[in-house]
Amino acid sequence: MTPRVSTLISNRARAMRRALTEPEVMLWSRLKGRGTNKPIFRRQFAYGTMIFDFYCPAARLAVEIDGATHWDEEARDKDAARDAWLARQGIVVLRIGAAAVYRNLNCVADGVILRAEELIRGE
Repeated sequence: MTPRVSTLISNRARAMRRALTEPEVMLWSRLKGRGTNKPIFRRQFAYGTMIFDFYCPAARLAVEIDGATHWDEEARDKDAARDAWLARQGIVVLRIGAAAVYRNLNCVADGVILRAEELIRGE
């Protein structure tokens, strides 16, 4: 069951969809679309008080593109606590550095899609 999303969070997610970062735009160009046997992803998906960069509902996979704001110890601790809470809710979080998206977009996109497919199959 998805937690209730407030109007404030919903509006913030909508605004974030219009202002994606460059790595998010790059990865979204590979994840969007609906093909046969291709997992469906949503961008800037609101979940309770959180907004995931990308989310595959069928796989319960949240994908986060982490830039420089996630590098310090306080941010890493906050991310770890958030990820642990999401894991208890049955959501897997896949964190990807923004630099990895710039370096090898195709490999990152293939990895995200493969992980979603594995989770959908129950692996």
